[in-house]
Amino acid sequence: MARPGTIGEQLEALRRRNMYRRRRVLDGPQGREVLVEGRRLLNFCSNDYLGLAADPRLRASLQKAADRWGVGSGASHLVCGHTRAHHELEMALARFTGRPRALLFSSGYAANMGAIGALLGAGDRVLEDRLNHASLLDGGWLSRADFTWYRHGDMSHLAAQLGDNGQARGRTLVVSDGTFSMDGDRCPLAELTGLARRHDAWTMIDDAHGFGVHGRGGRGLVDAEVFGTDDVQILVGTLGKAFGTAGAFVAADEEMIEMLIQRARSYIYTTAMPAALAEATLTSLAIVEEEEWRRQRLQELIARFRAGLAALGIEAPASAAPIQPVIVGTPERALALSAALEEAGVLVMAIRPPTVPAGTARLRVTFTAAHLPADVDRLLEALAGAWPAVGVA
Repeated sequence: MARPGTIGEQLEALRRRNMYRRRRVLDGPQGREVLVEGRRLLNFCSNDYLGLAADPRLRASLQKAADRWGVGSGASHLVCGHTRAHHELEMALARFTGRPRALLFSSGYAANMGAIGALLGAGDRVLEDRLNHASLLDGGWLSRADFTWYRHGDMSHLAAQLGDNGQARGRTLVVSDGTFSMDGDRCPLAELTGLARRHDAWTMIDDAHGFGVHGRGGRGLVDAEVFGTDDVQILVGTLGKAFGTAGAFVAADEEMIEMLIQRARSYIYTTAMPAALAEATLTSLAIVEEEEWRRQRLQELIARFRAGLAALGIEAPASAAPIQPVIVGTPERALALSAALEEAGVLVMAIRPPTVPAGTARLRVTFTAAHLPADVDRLLEALAGAWPAVGVA
């Protein structure tokens, strides 16, 4: 077997293939406009879907809570880092999701890795949508369970995989994103949970991009009035997107949460999120539930953008989410289109493999409730000018 090149050679190979990634330095908060390396740009690549990341009410809540709780939590939850603020946020998230309990994690990645790893092991099996987020896929691979993909959103393929029992197995877990992060489409939740029940399997849904955006009061796709804990045993959400703060949670029944507390390594061995951040998230949670206009604004912006794309003759995959992919095919075209838009004062990052499948490099346009209709028009104008120049007309 050929030895890999030096690290320097591997990095150079990434550059030649237009796969090298660079960080951008912001000099201010998230918002409809951001200050990037001294230049103010109209921002269409943030997950701050409800425009809350820099909301004055969240800032004030965080500042006040820092005076009470300090900055760092000082320990993991199971040592001495679990404060009343964390506890109250967990109870509020349980009420919000309509589930008996919720458990805080430091990130969505940690929540997904920890939950899958705590519940599965050798002799179990996990079936995952091919386009699941990397944290879900990594959790399945590292759990030591028998890992199987099913084709994206293909319930016939999932049914065949579930029916192929092979030798006697242990626990079976079906895992899917709720709203997929790169295409903005949704999993067929009713069909998926029905299949899982018929085959005595558990279901885990990561609704990171659905919470705050979809559903009754921003409760996402997994509304407890329709899908209880017998339908979706493990529900995951993140706080760094529509909620505008940071961290993540798992919502489930009492025994499931207790098992995660006992066995989820990414929970046990991680310092707790700052208590002040938990307090700020409680403020955010109330805003998410109460301010329906934010979700309405998003839908208006999405409709305006999609109508504009159609008028330009640019096809886009069906998506009712604030995630609107503009697929151009190759990394070269995606980078060129992103650069042309930035030249016009619009920030939209190029998304390339392995984040998306080969041949589907794209711009991932995302909207927030802070955007204005005029911002959408400016984006469309910039796209109209840049589109032919990069060879995708």
